[in-house]
Amino acid sequence: MTGILEGLTVVEGSAFVAAPLGGLTLAQLGADVIRFDDLGGGLDHTRWPLAAGGQSLFWAGLNKGKRSLSVNLRSDAGRELVSEVIGAAGAFLTNFPARGWLSYETLRARRDDLVMVHLKGNRDGTSEVDYTVNPATGFPWATGPRNLAAPLNSVLPAWDIAMGELAAVGLLAADRHRTRTGQGQLVEIALSDVAFAVVGHLGRVAEAQLASRDSPRRDGNYLYGAFGHDFISKDERHVMVVALTRRQWKALLEVTGTQEQMAKINEATGVDLDTESGRFEDRDLIAAILRPWFRSRDLAEIRDAFEGTGVSWGPYQTFRQLVDDDPRVTVDSEMWDEVEHPGVGRYRMPGTPLDFSAVPREPVRRAPLLGEHTAEVLGGLLRLTDAELGRLHREGVIGLE
Repeated sequence: MTGILEGLTVVEGSAFVAAPLGGLTLAQLGADVIRFDDLGGGLDHTRWPLAAGGQSLFWAGLNKGKRSLSVNLRSDAGRELVSEVIGAAGAFLTNFPARGWLSYETLRARRDDLVMVHLKGNRDGTSEVDYTVNPATGFPWATGPRNLAAPLNSVLPAWDIAMGELAAVGLLAADRHRTRTGQGQLVEIALSDVAFAVVGHLGRVAEAQLASRDSPRRDGNYLYGAFGHDFISKDERHVMVVALTRRQWKALLEVTGTQEQMAKINEATGVDLDTESGRFEDRDLIAAILRPWFRSRDLAEIRDAFEGTGVSWGPYQTFRQLVDDDPRVTVDSEMWDEVEHPGVGRYRMPGTPLDFSAVPREPVRRAPLLGEHTAEVLGGLLRLTDAELGRLHREGVIGLE
């Protein structure tokens, strides 16, 4: 590994999305991330989506570039091995309960400068997952068509994603502090804190508090606070168009030839459509004027008309259309490589979205098979001999791929 984090070793004990994503982020930047799992795999080892043979594509996606250590976590000997590996690595990322043998105090006894990042549901340690915290954020009441009477969740685990990336940032910040001071530390991050902080960052908490009212409720696919809306083309494809800036707005009117009609809206309503708030206020009228232009053209014609004009737009795509039609998700886009995953096949895998001018891009590395690096990790970090590894395997303490 020769990425920008080369030389950093991190042990990961994780399940689901946030913690594995944090480890993946570090691994794709060159850190040696060692994931440990119980014999037979953890909670997410068979999570959907699945390949034709039953292997988890979820696992394969979130564990790319890591090394896998398979240990009997129910045994004292297995827990001792993992604790030793954590001490040897010096950095630990986990969303497992940080108590008993996995408490910071217990692990720190092995290495005083240990950096540990612990992800949890709520600040007080009670349970919370993306699909339970999202309803509390207010966004499900702002998502969906105007006539929907019930809250609507998103299938994207946005808070898990934000938490995973923030966990990686927290680990790197703590490691930098250790480099400067020699001090290790425990970094804790709660999913509900992440979600509610973002609600605050986006101004929704301030709006509700200062205006003593809720934000406007669901508004379909309109963009909140400016103009943005979806339109249907002649060939029944949906596209999203956004005019946040004055430049984007002017480009949209010029390409669609609707300057005169928009000027009439200005005259009739007295609302300045050159402002974001004005475009939001008159969004229904604007959409009504633009709709026939899109309905009279197919997607290819719309794409050609918008090419190079500065209009901000994009087509709605299914996952299959994304794979088949979008040039940004091909091996020619630099972030993607075709990689063989044992037992699954060869398919496109993404690397890190970060490009560093001083460090060359590394090829994408597949996820490990469960326990694939057990002997390598224990032999390298703990200096266990082949005879010792063989004994541990016979005793059911470790799994060897």
